Amino acid sequence: MDVIGVIPARYSSTRFEGKVLADIFGKPMIRRVWEQAKQALVLDDLIIACDNELVAIVAREFGAKVVMTSKNHACGTDRISEVVNPLDVRIVVNIQADEPLIHPMMIDSVARALLDDASISMATVMKKIEEPAEASDPNVVKIVVDKNNFALYFSRSGIPFHAQNSKVKSPAYYKHIGLYAYTKDFLFTYRNLPVSRLEEIETLEQLRVLEEGFKIKVIETKYDTIGVDTPQDLDKVRPYFKKEK
Repeated sequence: MDVIGVIPARYSSTRFEGKVLADIFGKPMIRRVWEQAKQALVLDDLIIACDNELVAIVAREFGAKVVMTSKNHACGTDRISEVVNPLDVRIVVNIQADEPLIHPMMIDSVARALLDDASISMATVMKKIEEPAEASDPNVVKIVVDKNNFALYFSRSGIPFHAQNSKVKSPAYYKHIGLYAYTKDFLFTYRNLPVSRLEEIETLEQLRVLEEGFKIKVIETKYDTIGVDTPQDLDKVRPYFKKEK
């Protein structure tokens, strides 16, 4: 296979227990994510990787391919690694289980970045910030890139800083969307990288890649998402699905 998508679906969550099964107008959130991902054109297979039988039962009921994984994984990357280890696949797309608004074109774009350029081993997504408040919101991760759209840095702070004497009147800010594609080989390299200093400071796992000197290609999208970390976030997402009710 060339490309598979994996949705790591952990049942336990400190801020929102069982959020992957939270109802969004008659469908659990994990199904909303799966239905969006199924529309991607580039995926040869799509797997839900879960650690709880409740999630597995629900996912099988709506037709998803499910793989049970260890409950002891520290992060989604480890869970995905367990799933893809025995598979003959070139590229793996990590699709977050708490992103019900994920657009299938985002999935296609990160995978195609790797398919089209063998020198790229990891790719992710950014979206131009439209609401000024998001630039200073620590819950919105910002990203700056070089002229070739490779990541220079990720931060919870508003970067780049707009100096008072800057000749740029209105700098653009971009937020990071947590969708990743990796070559299978690099996925295991990434998994085995040590926790880095900047990662510990910002609590952003992707910084360990940059600190080790690897590159991350960044694809700009016009589509926005809302990650669901709390019940309040779920309330923000639900209006987007009202038309189906």
